[in-house]
Formats: sequence, C-alpha cells, structure tokens
Amino acid sequence: MAQEIFNRFEIKYFLTQSQYEKLRKILPEFMDSDVYNKNEKPYTICNLYLDTENDELIQTSLEKPVYKEKLRLRSYGTISLDETAYLEIKKKYKGIVNKRRTPIILSEAYAFFEGKQPQTSSVLNHQVLDEIYYIQKRYHANPKVFISYERFAFYEKDNDDFRLTLDTNIISRRENLRLDSEIYGEKIIGKKGDENIWLMEAKAEKAFPLWFSHFLSENKIFPISFSKYGTEFTNYIQKL
Repeated sequence: MAQEIFNRFEIKYFLTQSQYEKLRKILPEFMDSDVYNKNEKPYTICNLYLDTENDELIQTSLEKPVYKEKLRLRSYGTISLDETAYLEIKKKYKGIVNKRRTPIILSEAYAFFEGKQPQTSSVLNHQVLDEIYYIQKRYHANPKVFISYERFAFYEKDNDDFRLTLDTNIISRRENLRLDSEIYGEKIIGKKGDENIWLMEAKAEKAFPLWFSHFLSENKIFPISFSKYGTEFTNYIQKL
C-alpha cells in the first residue's frame, strides 16, 4: 500500500546538468533507486492543484507564512477514470512538512470536486478524506493548475529516513485540468546557459547524512526557496 502520511523537513536545491551527473555517479554507493525508476528511467508525476477562484491559497503561500497548506490530486502518469489517484493535503509549519493523502478512483475524485461523496470505500482513508473535504469546502477550492514532471527518487541504504528526488521537465497548464488527458504544457524552469536545470529535494525526519552535506559543500550547492505551483502562478501573473 502506498504511504499515506509523511512528516519531515524538505530542502530544495537547483542542480546544473554537470552537478547532476556528479551526483548520479556517487549515488549508487549510498542510496537505492525507487522501485518506480525502472531501467534507469524517471517516472512521471501529474498533479491538479486546487485553489480558490481568486487564487487565495497560492497567494498566501507566496507570502511565506509560518503555516500554509495546499490541496492537490496526484497520479503517476496519465491514468484512466477507473484507476487510482491520490487526494493530498500538504501542510508546512516552521519548515516541517506534513503530507496526508488517500487513494481515490479518478472518476470519484472528479465527482468529489462537484460535492459528491466517493463510493469506493475499500480504498479510502476516510479520516484524511474528511479533512480534505472540510478544507475544500471552507475555501471553495477546485482544480486550477495542472503540473507534471519526471522524477528520479532514491532512498538511503539501510535507512529510508533520508530521501532524495531529482525532477526535470517541469511543465504546467491552466486548461484541460484532467489527469486522464495527455501530458503537455509550458516549462516552469528552463536552462542555465547551455545546461539543463534539475530540481533536487532532500527529505528527512532527522538530519541529512554526512556524505550528502560534503557533496553540497564541495560543489557549492546551496538551498533555495522554490515552489512549483508558486513559480507557475508568478509566471502566469506576469503574462497578464
């Protein structure tokens, strides 16, 4: 069963293509690849972010409050209406990220946004669903943005507390907000000079391992403040 509750701190970094390649060379010594990264290929994550008519949730998030929350519906690649997606609520308080989610059949997720309760009770975490339902109704939130990306994910050997993800081809769109549709959109981040940019997220409940800290220091890689949805919204506003 997919993990439904996450509680950890997350720090983000940008990597150039050359820094990414250096990291990939040393990762096999310390980390194992996620089971979804088959044959050294990334897996695709698709998200529908929910927000108010006036984009209240993302605007609040960009103000960097002590506490913030996001709602989204996630799938792994394009799925059909009878396949499983995940309704998620992501909260951040003083740098600690708490994510709760429940599996849901995609067709029932679409109906849920229209006020209908899901019927496939066998896959639902009802406690999480009730929490998401309350927040969605409080904000009158509905899908506003589609964001997808390709991901490599890794877990530290003998210690799955430390997780590393590397995302590329981050794209978004504001029409055709469905997870059973083809994947397309505009790139959110591009290149630095001639090099591709990767978004790296380091995630742990406790401390990062020493080897990882040394790698960051040796390659002059520093933490950044970055949000996929926040960057998409900023780009969107600038075009208006």
